[in-house]
Amino acid sequence: QVQLAESGGGAVQSGASLRLSCAGRTPGTLIRGWFRQAPGGEREFVAGVSVSDTWYGSSAGGRFTISRDTAENTVSLQMNNLRPEDTAVYYCAAGRKMFSTDAGDYRGWGQGTQVTVSA
Repeated sequence: QVQLAESGGGAVQSGASLRLSCAGRTPGTLIRGWFRQAPGGEREFVAGVSVSDTWYGSSAGGRFTISRDTAENTVSLQMNNLRPEDTAVYYCAAGRKMFSTDAGDYRGWGQGTQVTVSA
């Protein structure tokens, strides 16, 4: 059973950086993805990673970098130059469909980690 947990969120000011981490059990999966969901909004794709590739949603805006530590089976999301519009709960999940940006292709969602960016 795929089961993941996120950590590393917090409250920061605009322009700051945060590094989110995702760890857990991911049997039978090939990719990991980060999504975010703002209050009242839909779950939005942020970034995805396989053992050899990375892909990003428009929300990453060239400011976010996803990375994977295969030995530790962890995935990180480095977020730089944060903006108030980045405020959301960030989730990670795992899947098998390469380059997917669709939340329906992922499973093992954790509780999420809150990121709050003030102006």
